[in-house]
Amino acid sequence: MSKVKVGVIGCGNISSIYFQAGQTFANFEIAACADLNLERAQACAEQFQIPKACTVEQLLADPDIQLIINLTIPASHADIHLRALEAGKHTYGEKPLAVELEDGRRILSLAKEKNLLVGAAPDTFLGGGIQTCRKLIDDGWIGEPIAATAFMMYHGPEKFHPNPDFLYQKGAGPMFDMGPYYLTALINLIGPVCRVTGAARTTFKERMVRNETNYGRRFPVETPTHIAGILEFENGAVGTIVTSFDVWGTRVPHIEIHGTTGSLIVPDPNHFGGPIYIKRQDYTEFIEVPLTHGFTTNSRGLGVMDMANAILHGGGHRANGELAYHVLEIMHGFHFAANEGKHYEIKSTCSKPAPLNMNLLKNGMANGYTI
Repeated sequence: MSKVKVGVIGCGNISSIYFQAGQTFANFEIAACADLNLERAQACAEQFQIPKACTVEQLLADPDIQLIINLTIPASHADIHLRALEAGKHTYGEKPLAVELEDGRRILSLAKEKNLLVGAAPDTFLGGGIQTCRKLIDDGWIGEPIAATAFMMYHGPEKFHPNPDFLYQKGAGPMFDMGPYYLTALINLIGPVCRVTGAARTTFKERMVRNETNYGRRFPVETPTHIAGILEFENGAVGTIVTSFDVWGTRVPHIEIHGTTGSLIVPDPNHFGGPIYIKRQDYTEFIEVPLTHGFTTNSRGLGVMDMANAILHGGGHRANGELAYHVLEIMHGFHFAANEGKHYEIKSTCSKPAPLNMNLLKNGMANGYTI
């Protein structure tokens, strides 16, 4: 079968799982990798048997590369997306799509002009956990969704990340770093958002690296680290989300969806699987629900697989640019509301992603390519 030739830009912490994905899924292959540090790219190429390690400029100029996977830091996401599109290549990146809304609009506009596809993480909502929840909701197990809660709370990445500074800069923080997982899952389960409000604070003006690599090094905090938001969905449901790097511990569920006839406990949207519990109006307690879909372990690259299918066979893909931009505007809306003390009307919208085929194989193949 045909395969989409992929080039990876950015060979940092997250890149290894994407290199593994290139050896797992049947419809794309990673043919080259690039990094500002060429030695790092060469090391990754050797470790994962990537045919070519090169500079960013060389990769973008390679006529054989059809799709760029953009794994740079958030501040560089927009630049690489735009350069890839200018080079005539489809582009898929880590979250968020961009730091600024204006850059997000430029990316979507250029992609439309060039007739190219844009995609962005997270793709965890395509995993067995969230897809099973989607099927339960679509099949009417909790009735009409009327409310949702989402919580992402811990004390920050400095305990495990060797260089966490960028996660406390503009365009990061708990909302921009982890919010996309939760917001994308909510949009997949309920639909797009029309209005938000929120409050935010920056608790510590300085943080300290707490892992073995750079223990004790201090760095400044440039973005809010505890954000509480309210979402009004287009279908009338109301949601609550809290993202925080200031909390030492919590027992709240990651996501709950409440409907007119039942409630659903959704697994961690940062993962592909996890337990699911449901309580219908005639149940005395929550019961665990078996997963209906595959891809329950770390399957990052599912979004690339889905996008490669669209490149090869036409049609849309689920982790698309419109969804990523809608999530980006929602996150900006929370910060705007916190700063201005008012609601923010969401100007963008997106289609609710189509559910994934239950019979999708581990290599991303399905009968008749109906993914």
